[in-house]
Amino acid sequence: MPISYPILGYPVYLLKHYYYSTSSSVSSLPSVQDQAPAPAGKEGSGIVDDDEGINKYCDIFSGEWVPNPDAPYYTNETCWAIQEHQNCMKYGRPDTGFMKWRWKPDGCELPIFNPVRFLEIVRGKSLAFVGDSVSRNQMQSLICLLSRVEYPLDDSFTLDQNSKQWKYKSYNFTVAHFWTTHLVRTKEVDGPSNFTLINLYLDESDPNWTSHIREFDYIVISSGNWFFRPSVFYENNQITGCLYGVLENVPVLPLYYGYRKAFRTAFRTINEMKNFKGITFLRTFSSPHFENGVWNQGGNCVRTVPFKSNETALEGENLELYKIQVEEFRVAEREGENTGKKFRLLDTTKVMLLRPDGHPSRYGHWPHEKRTLYNDCVHWCLPGPIDTLNDFLLVMLTMEEKRS
Repeated sequence: MPISYPILGYPVYLLKHYYYSTSSSVSSLPSVQDQAPAPAGKEGSGIVDDDEGINKYCDIFSGEWVPNPDAPYYTNETCWAIQEHQNCMKYGRPDTGFMKWRWKPDGCELPIFNPVRFLEIVRGKSLAFVGDSVSRNQMQSLICLLSRVEYPLDDSFTLDQNSKQWKYKSYNFTVAHFWTTHLVRTKEVDGPSNFTLINLYLDESDPNWTSHIREFDYIVISSGNWFFRPSVFYENNQITGCLYGVLENVPVLPLYYGYRKAFRTAFRTINEMKNFKGITFLRTFSSPHFENGVWNQGGNCVRTVPFKSNETALEGENLELYKIQVEEFRVAEREGENTGKKFRLLDTTKVMLLRPDGHPSRYGHWPHEKRTLYNDCVHWCLPGPIDTLNDFLLVMLTMEEKRS
């Protein structure tokens, strides 16, 4: 079946007045000195002005993965920012083909990431990734992509390694990651059978990120896989339900209940945040790719090439999570029209669904090491498919620059 998405009646992010022309090069990137951004509408910029007689609408999130023999544009030897268990080449992954693809939207081109262009757009600004370890995965990808121009200095305000802040001195640009597993306040407690429960306070946002983002120009928010863990739902400081029936005499609620409430609280917090003038990007759910078993029952991801768009479908729980995210995003977007807040959709679920080949699997540690880790079919190898999320981010920042 082809990839199918719910008909929500909402447009995805469209390049309404500009499009990336087929003249955009996907060959090896020129030297950094040659990559200064061309003026909008000029040959070589990758952007064609609407007033040049071209009125093209392009859904950049609909397309296929196509070969790109010139990739990758960094390696695990040139970038120190790669998380150990996502350093697939260091730990013996035998194939390299998963690094040599690019996303080709239907009817237009997505330019290869230009680090100089990115840093010029964000000069004097700040960007925060808000989410779990997949969110951190994307931030580390960005640092690696920018490493051809400059490495940042650690500017963290805490010793907590889950929340890091980096400074690009030459551009006065700050990038940060604020760790939050569920976007709302959580507390881990001992469950009734020697396993950990997570209390989710669904009407309270997580101060780990909300206390820091007020001065940021851009935030990229995401969350997903943690919601599958055994949880107890709280609202108004009272238990309202639980996941999987983990507590006796407590209503059993689906994970969709907590997921929707958490995103609603997160977006409401942003809309109610005084003096926050930044732009919020929702990066949609990235589906795991376990096959032949679930994560803790032998599931693995051993494919070496992407799916074509007609070879898989978004379905089941993943489809429901995606629908919830987009629905709550649209509610926040409408409310933002009244509060002066800006929301943008980084709609990458379909894109990443087609990349079962891009995960670490067992190549996140040495084979002889005794670890309790399962095959990792959630995070992404670096270099790898997650680099493309920052291609999309650059396109969207370019559009914001043109709007301003």
